[in-house]
Amino acid sequence: MNTTSYPIPAAPARTEIVVRGSRFIAQAIPTPTVAAARAAIAAVRAEMPDATHHCYAYLVGYGASTIAGMSDDGEPAGTAGRPMMAVLRGADLGDITVIVTRYFGGTLLGVGGLVRAYSDATRAVLAMVPRTERIIYQRMTIHLQYPDYALIRRLLEANAAIIVTETFAADVTMVVDLPANHATAIAQQLGEQSAGRARIEPAAAMV
Repeated sequence: MNTTSYPIPAAPARTEIVVRGSRFIAQAIPTPTVAAARAAIAAVRAEMPDATHHCYAYLVGYGASTIAGMSDDGEPAGTAGRPMMAVLRGADLGDITVIVTRYFGGTLLGVGGLVRAYSDATRAVLAMVPRTERIIYQRMTIHLQYPDYALIRRLLEANAAIIVTETFAADVTMVVDLPANHATAIAQQLGEQSAGRARIEPAAAMV
């Protein structure tokens, strides 16, 4: 697994399937946190309050660091959330919530029918999701002298660094987020460009 980036949805997607009269409206929503996943689920409930069920599965993070959640929302146990999660885990995406809203059509589908319907609805919406990547950043604090400031700032900007804060006192203190896959090389360049005058303190990895 690439530890410096991972695939995520670039935008929401929505589709619908009909199974024996029941409508299954599937939505895939980018959710980088558990709070965002819960907010997405609440928003769908508010959008369609008259629906019979709002079943969901979400993955926050990627790989070994994933936080997962799912719900059958009143459907028979194991017929919605679990099959949705199985499909979602096979999609190679992180930071995503899939919600399948059901409007009951009058015909019972049975356990097998429900599993197939929720799985199919999840697969259908995931097939539509555009993809991008989430870059993992390494936060660093850089202490530097004023004569080195302009040169080091240009170097940071050229390497897609995000400058979080700058403090101008006896010297300059910058807190920056560097793409984790380039952090070591950038730190080395900073030291070379400042002739060793810049002092760099790495912090924990972050997204």
